[in-house]
This record gives sequence, structure tokens and C-alpha cells, in this order.
Amino acid sequence: MQTLRATALAVSAVVALTALVEAQGYRAPRTAWGDPDLEGQWPSGNVSTVPLQRPQSFGTRNVLTDQEFADRERQITNQVDQDGADFDFERPSIPFGQIGGGQSPPPHWLERGVPNRQASLLVDPPDGRLPALTAAAQARAKQNAGRGLASYTDLSLYERCITRGVTGSFLPGGYGNGNAIVQSPGYVIIQNEMVHESRVVPLDGRAHLRPAIRNYMGDSRGRWDGDTLVVETTNFADRMGVGLNGTGASDALTITERFTRTSATTLDYSVTINDPNTWTVPFTLQYPLTRDEKYGMFEYACHEGNYALQNILRGARAAER
Repeated sequence: MQTLRATALAVSAVVALTALVEAQGYRAPRTAWGDPDLEGQWPSGNVSTVPLQRPQSFGTRNVLTDQEFADRERQITNQVDQDGADFDFERPSIPFGQIGGGQSPPPHWLERGVPNRQASLLVDPPDGRLPALTAAAQARAKQNAGRGLASYTDLSLYERCITRGVTGSFLPGGYGNGNAIVQSPGYVIIQNEMVHESRVVPLDGRAHLRPAIRNYMGDSRGRWDGDTLVVETTNFADRMGVGLNGTGASDALTITERFTRTSATTLDYSVTINDPNTWTVPFTLQYPLTRDEKYGMFEYACHEGNYALQNILRGARAAER
């Protein structure tokens, strides 16, 4: 019943969005072969000011009041001023140990986002909070915590500079928030700047790969639902860092993304995560992406086996001694 409820809410949100787009009279342009044209660069940095989860005091309200919005604007302005402040190694204005503090210059390179009235990226469950972990996932989390840092495999895939996973690659972070879509007849290519991911998504209705073949980014298949591109991804490798938590995902994980162009410069993105072996109910994130063809899609030069990883493990051995 809970699964049906969450699915119905997600479908209702998509229906409402479609009705809004149609009411506004917008219709996505077409490619030369007739598909809705989603091509372009769609970075997610503008919504980096919106938290993943909503404060519990908000309840089901996902829009900031005027006062809350003014507070968010003020926080962003203060952060921008702080980023651009002159740096003095003798008198750092930011507490020691933080980015821009006593060990680094001002963080001019971070992407701070713009004011946004959306209270949380999570829109379902209606309270904007992550659902509870299943008993099996809680047991995995306890087992992972008990291992400590015995090996590099005890660090997440993101910490090892391998991947942020399908969902994490679109979520806004401190930097590297570029996303690009390229289309050709029968295929859509989805590229994420961090960590230099590219998914080639076939649209011809072919079946997913057999269950024995698994990848960190899964196996994606796409289809058109009107002007909305729907991408379903399965066949994930069960590793830490793939499933938006420290427990890892299970082999039952399915991620469904929806890409709907709502104007010449706006793409509505939603993603539903369904893993009955990890979360008690599915959940959905939804947020707008703003087109920016001047955004620089740079190489993400983090790499597995860097000094940080080695030193983390050396530190763990020293702590054990």
C-alpha cells in the first residue's frame, strides 16, 4: 500500500507538471528526426542552495515563505562576500580547517547557487524526508561501521574518486555540477561532469542486460512519454556509495529519471529511487535545471590511488597501533 501511495504521488506530480506545461502553451522543439529536443548543457549548481531533506518543522510545505526566502538570500550574499574576501594567512577570517581557512585560499572556484524558493530537493514522501532503512539495510550499515578502515574497499566509491552513482552525479555539489545531453536517432547520451560519467541510453525498447552483468552506473533504457524522456536504470553493482547512503544499494535497486523541457532554458528533472531491500518505500527528488551553454565541462582530475586515500589508510593503521 505504501509503495502504491508513493508511486501515485510521483505520477500525480508528473501529471501536474505536464498540465502546467500544456497550460503555458510550451512545446519542446524537435530534433531533425522528430524527438523532443533536450540537447544542451544543464548544470545543477543553481539549486545547490536547496537542501536534500526538508526541515521537519515544514511538514508537507515545500515552498519558502517570504521571510525564509529573504533569509536564504542573505546567507547566499554573505557566502559570496566571504568567498571574494581578501585572504590573510596571518588573520584568516574563516575558522581554521574549513575551505578558505588557514590551509587554503578563498574558495572562488566553488559553485554557490542562486536563491530558490524550493524548500527541499526531496518531494516524495510528502514531508521531504528520506524514508527509513529496512532491517536488512540497517544490518548492512552496522556491519560496515564495525569493519572500520581495514581496506580501501571500506571507503565509498565517491571517496575513492570512482563515481557518485546515477543520482549523486546529478545532485548539486560544491563544484563540478555540469550535465550535458546529446541526442542521436535511437539514443540519448547523458554526461555528468563529476565524476566524468557518460551513459549511452538506447530508446529502441531492448531489454535490460541479464542480471549477472552489473555496473556502478547500472544499465539504462529510455523511452518517450509525450515530451518527457523516461530513463529506467537497473543492474547496479551493490557497493557503498551507489545508493545515497553508507550501506550501499541492493541488487533490487531501480532508478527512474524523467527529463521534461519546460521552456527554452529550463529542464525539469525528477528521479525516483526504489530499492525495497534498502528503503521501506520509494522516494523522489525533483528540481529544475537551467541551460547554460557557457558552463565549462572540465575534467574531474580526482583519481583512485591518490595521496589522500593512501594517507587515510596509513592514518588508520597508525591509530590502531
